[in-house]
This record gives sequence, C-alpha cells and structure tokens, in this order.
Amino acid sequence: MGRSFAALLVLALASGCTVQTADGDGDGKRRLPVRIEVPKRSTPPADDDPKPSATPSAPAAAPAAVLWSRGDSGRDVRELQARLRQVAWLYDGPTGSYDDLTERAVEGFQGKRGLPRTGKTDTVTWKRLVNMTHEPGKWELYLMGGQPADAPDARCLTGRVLCISKTSRTLRWMIDGRTVRTVPVRFGSVGTPTREGVFSVYWKSRHHVSTLYDSPMPYAMFFSGGQAVHYSADFAAHGYAGASHGCVNVRDEAAIAGLFAQVRNGDKVVVHW
Repeated sequence: MGRSFAALLVLALASGCTVQTADGDGDGKRRLPVRIEVPKRSTPPADDDPKPSATPSAPAAAPAAVLWSRGDSGRDVRELQARLRQVAWLYDGPTGSYDDLTERAVEGFQGKRGLPRTGKTDTVTWKRLVNMTHEPGKWELYLMGGQPADAPDARCLTGRVLCISKTSRTLRWMIDGRTVRTVPVRFGSVGTPTREGVFSVYWKSRHHVSTLYDSPMPYAMFFSGGQAVHYSADFAAHGYAGASHGCVNVRDEAAIAGLFAQVRNGDKVVVHW
C-alpha cells in the first residue's frame, strides 16, 4: 500500500492534479485531500520577446582632401600640369595657374579611372597620377616659359644691353643696370649652337625670312653673323621641346614687338651661362 501511494504521489506531481486518499488507509481515520500545484512554465507573449539589437553601421568615409582647384597657382600646380601632360590629358602649359583647361584635364583623368569627376585635385587623384608618371624635370615644368631669371652677368650692368642667360633661358632688356623687361628664350641645338660672348646689334629686320632655312624670323635683331634675337612661332607652339638653328627665339610676340621698338643698332648683346 505504501508503494502504491508513493507512485500515485509522483504521478500527481507530474500532472499537477488533486490527489485524495481512500476513506481509510488502515487506521480508520479520514484524510484531508492533499492538493499539490506544480508551477507551469509560462511563455511570454510574442510582443514581449526581446528585439535583436541593430548592428551599428560603419561611419561613411570622409571625402578625400582637396589639394588644388581652379583659381590656385604656384609651383605645385605647375607640377600637376606637367604630369597631366605626360599622360596626354593636357597639351598646353604648364603655366602654374589652375585654369579651365587644367580643371577639364583633371576631370577627364578622374572619370577614366573611376574617381569622382570633380575637376579638383584631391589626395586620391594626386596619388594615382603620381604613380603613373615620373618626376618632371625643370624644363618640363617650364616648358612654355615662366621660369625665374638668374642674376645678370656683370657685363650687363652698364649701358643698354640685351642680357641673355643660357642657364635660366631668359633675356633681360637692361638699361644702366635696371631690368626693363624679362622674357623666356630658346637657343640653338647641339649641332647649331648659339654663340656666347659680347656682341652688338648691327641690323634690325621687322619682316625677315631666313634665306638659309626659308623660315620666318619676324622682329629680327642680328648680333652675330646670321644669329639674331627674333620671334618664333614654333617656340610659341612647342616650347622647349624644340630648338632654333642658332638664333635666340622669343615666344611672346607682344614682348618681342616691344623690344624691337626700343632696341637700337649698336646696343650691346651679352650671351652667357
């Protein structure tokens, strides 16, 4: 009997029901019913389920810093233009001024390489361009002129002088030690070098044409045989990528016209390093 009651009690605990013994269990006494409650596991409503926390999104990358844009100028812009020339995105210059041509060249370079087409040179654009090009040399940076002139030769400090430096490739028009005008110039090639020394202007010819090379030499000021200072359309178009046949070329037609009007026969010419 004891074992039967124990088994019944276990079953009651498992089922959570009310268990009552028989009217008597041998001692003749009536037993009160024994109620055993088994707590049930409650499942929270679906609305109470905890929501998974949202994964925070990564912060947007900051835009690349802009190094140069339209309106800027200087040596760095000149290098940018020289490098753009190397990859055939710019044909003029370098001028050192970030103009509309430079802006369009940068925009084209960016678009070709999948970069944002802003026309502004940012750090990403600059790094890509540097990796594709070489360090420009001095005469790539100053292909079309604009380079600073070096100090005048001592022989240029008195009188009226066309002071011409092969080192800086510049011509100073000087009067009594004062520089009136400075222009970039180009010289002869290795095979036809421009002579160095002290000379004087002996003939001026406004509409001269070379009888030896059949090429125009406007505003020619002859100083040594057939060598003269004169305007060169080829220099204006191609810069230092070319050379003369020995003459001193000027690419700025307005500048050489002004010099031609001021220089007189007999004025000194000094060609030096």
